[in-house]
Amino acid sequence: MDDSKDVVGSNSGFQDIFTRYPGNPIIRARDIPFLANSAFNAGATQICGDTLLLLRVEDRRGISYLTAARSRDGITDWRIDPEPTLSPSPEDHPEEVWGIEDPRITRIEELDLWAILYTAYSRGGPLVSLATTSDFKIFERKGVVMPPEDKDAALFPVRFGGRWAMLHRPVTAFAGVGAHIWISFSPDMKHWGDHQIVVPARRGGWWDANRIGLSPPPLRTDRGWLILYHGVRITASGCIYRLGLALLDLEQPTRLLARSDEWVFGPEEDYEMIGDVDKVVFPCGWVTEGDRVRLYYGGADKCIALATTSVSEMLTWLEGHNQKDGRPWEQS
Repeated sequence: MDDSKDVVGSNSGFQDIFTRYPGNPIIRARDIPFLANSAFNAGATQICGDTLLLLRVEDRRGISYLTAARSRDGITDWRIDPEPTLSPSPEDHPEEVWGIEDPRITRIEELDLWAILYTAYSRGGPLVSLATTSDFKIFERKGVVMPPEDKDAALFPVRFGGRWAMLHRPVTAFAGVGAHIWISFSPDMKHWGDHQIVVPARRGGWWDANRIGLSPPPLRTDRGWLILYHGVRITASGCIYRLGLALLDLEQPTRLLARSDEWVFGPEEDYEMIGDVDKVVFPCGWVTEGDRVRLYYGGADKCIALATTSVSEMLTWLEGHNQKDGRPWEQS
């Protein structure tokens, strides 16, 4: 794979900080060993020398499962489990009756395991559930941790003041309030409180007005927790899902330090523009190796694609595109 960053955008003088892998998509439904409609929105981590993706695989009924795919280089030769790795279990977990979706994986070194937050689709709407694993073969379901409607959730890998922290996106029934990224805290990963908005959706004509959500789990840098999030723009021809960056304080993650004024990555290629849901780039996982970052994202709710960047490039871009007009974020 060529990690060169000499890819110039269509606007003169503009340089993308994300480089799409020229062999995209890297995983399609036809690559799944069992019958599937689509494979997309994968969580990502590294284990035993492999990059592991936990794919959302949707069957032809419309029910989603989580399925592991492994690769030595994180790009090619994916070894995909011959059957779903984690299936809905509505008998024991009725909140999973209509499937499980969009996992975010966090490595918890203190506990020597991985924590997976995913969307369980219940009769009452989508909600956040938690499972843990030490090998991605055996999982311990912890059950519901946030009631409907809530999704786009991930854990921080460390505690703050002895408590775990979660980013998530609840939706209120009140018109005009918006859908924001919230932070919540827990002593045990089961009981959550001290809920507050940490990255609000803007209002008006912005690319991220009214509805935003977390993409991959927060990434620790020397300048703060780097957040990649999606904004949903409503247009006459439907929604457009694009990505922006934000930065939270390392010690007090309730403090928003920086926020994209522009989107940094959006749908352009055919596999991002046309699918079950058009005009969508939707990452649930990224993997770092030193400064380098591999971003795994769903294209148009149909396939898995890959883009590369670096931590330093993202931080530099955010510094140059941080909203500086002094207005409160929620009134922008």
